[in-house]
Amino acid sequence: MSRTTPATLALDRAGVAYELATYDYDPNADRIGLQAAEALGAAPDEVLKTLMVLVDGKPACVVLASDREVAMKKLAAALGGKSAEMMKPADAERITGYRVGGVSPFGQKRRAPTVLDAPALEKASVYVNGGQRGLQVRLSPADLVRVLEAKAASIST
Repeated sequence: MSRTTPATLALDRAGVAYELATYDYDPNADRIGLQAAEALGAAPDEVLKTLMVLVDGKPACVVLASDREVAMKKLAAALGGKSAEMMKPADAERITGYRVGGVSPFGQKRRAPTVLDAPALEKASVYVNGGQRGLQVRLSPADLVRVLEAKAASIST
């Protein structure tokens, strides 16, 4: 497994301190984020999943705890939109340049507005996908917000 991805390169360029962690990715897991948390020995609310969505038909990126679900109306409101829906996997792969299960909020081919679920800011550090299945980066949630120019909002159920 390569430890250099567009995500890690973006973090390096931004001067962000992070640690890499690898685990055995299970493509058959019911909930990939929860499987990652278990494999890493981390709490589910410390392992964040990255989802690609459409808000009023425009791409956006959502980062939230692996044990939470997006409240689409709250998400749309956080981005000043009226409606939100999940992006089709093929579209997410084309827009981000990553394979589903390995989508990172960092280093995407086309940068999309990003929303971080606000409770993640309470953590000292969090894991997010490092741009490849089975690769996670551990960093400060404040750095995630800063580098991505993300908006923090309560968007989960």
